Amino acid sequence: MSSKQQSQRSGILAAGNWIVDHVKLIDAFPDQDALSFILSQSKSNGGGPYNVLKDLSILGADFALQAAGLVGDDEDGQWIINDCTNLGINTDRLSVTSEAPTSYTDAMSVESTGRRTFFHHVGANAYLKRSDVNLSGSHAKFFYLGYLLLLESLDKLDDGRTGASELLNEARSLGFLTVVDLVSAQLGDFKSVVLPSIPEVNILLLNEFEAGSLLGLVFDQNDPASLMDASRRILELGVRDHVVVHSASGVVVASSDGNEVSQGSVQLPDEMIRGASGAGDAFAAGFIMGMHEAKSLNESLRWGVCSAASCLTDPTTSGGILQLNDSLSLGDQFGFREFQ
Repeated sequence: MSSKQQSQRSGILAAGNWIVDHVKLIDAFPDQDALSFILSQSKSNGGGPYNVLKDLSILGADFALQAAGLVGDDEDGQWIINDCTNLGINTDRLSVTSEAPTSYTDAMSVESTGRRTFFHHVGANAYLKRSDVNLSGSHAKFFYLGYLLLLESLDKLDDGRTGASELLNEARSLGFLTVVDLVSAQLGDFKSVVLPSIPEVNILLLNEFEAGSLLGLVFDQNDPASLMDASRRILELGVRDHVVVHSASGVVVASSDGNEVSQGSVQLPDEMIRGASGAGDAFAAGFIMGMHEAKSLNESLRWGVCSAASCLTDPTTSGGILQLNDSLSLGDQFGFREFQ
């Protein structure tokens, strides 16, 4: 597809994990057999496509937001559909199955640090097949798929390919730019699931833990040189355009045209941080929004880290997200970490 045809496309079609997060704010994470106190609890969106689309809606994206995936025929599934409808997210490609309940995660977020631990029930997401994701008729610019490693059917390896890699190949052939997000799952088959999709990915989003799992190395989240090394190594595996490695301290990008960019995270005061659930997806939403609007890599990264900063102010995945200008004002007010 020519650059002119690509520029005529607009919007994002996001597929993958649709999850209801049951978020519990706790005083401390307990040792085994010990007790901690739940300070508050709430219900919110979870899963890459759900978080990214909802965050884009709140940020003020003025392009089409389309959902694709599977939810259960239950209260949580209807809650997702109603929430998306209220946000202006098109759910025509979001199917309901009676084979399994809607996927859910119990997310434990420590009040003082924002660090979180997840307990996940795969549910309907395990049944999502390539044929369940209808790409036809969409003129979206981006096709987002997340999270690899939590999509059992799409993650299955068959003759060197996975359902996810074939779906991404189809998306590229139809003119989408593909964006893939990973998850920090401690799985032995991390490489075998992810590597087949790499050549079909235009933009790969991952954190320092996921980068380490993919490469079999350890990277320092506070060291931009370490993260850039990870980004370069993953780019060499065959990612088409950009490898974006983000951490709590900042984010780096290595691009196939040789461009390399870094951006420090917003220096939010500790007392403003209520939780980190969804911060990576909030970054993805801001970054994708910038790229969709043809902003530079530098500007898109700034949109991403400011969106992530707003997310940190609430224990739920999207409760803290602000409109774009208000998110950017957090960077203006508190400044950015040095990350060069």
